[in-house]
Amino acid sequence: MIQKISREECVALYNIEIHFFDALVESGLIAVIEEQDELYLDFEDLNDLERYVNLHYDLEVNIAGIEVIARLLQTVRQLQEENRKMQSGYNDRGIEIGFTGH
Repeated sequence: MIQKISREECVALYNIEIHFFDALVESGLIAVIEEQDELYLDFEDLNDLERYVNLHYDLEVNIAGIEVIARLLQTVRQLQEENRKMQSGYNDRGIEIGFTGH
């Protein structure tokens, strides 16, 4: 069973405006589950919500800026994963990877 929290609980817990939450949903930054005319956020997505709340309220980043940041972070994660796989593949073949400090 999915653990979830309602939109109203998120708004109260993070002390945010409901239209900010709705804007995150509309932009696709967070996904919600609708049950009996109520919106719910999966507990696994609370870290993302908290990150977006901090960006918006602490750093005054608007939704468009948050979208850009989220895309860049996703790209960085993908590149890091690709790099990790490449290094692992080289290490499995006994090839040492390193950079000289020149």
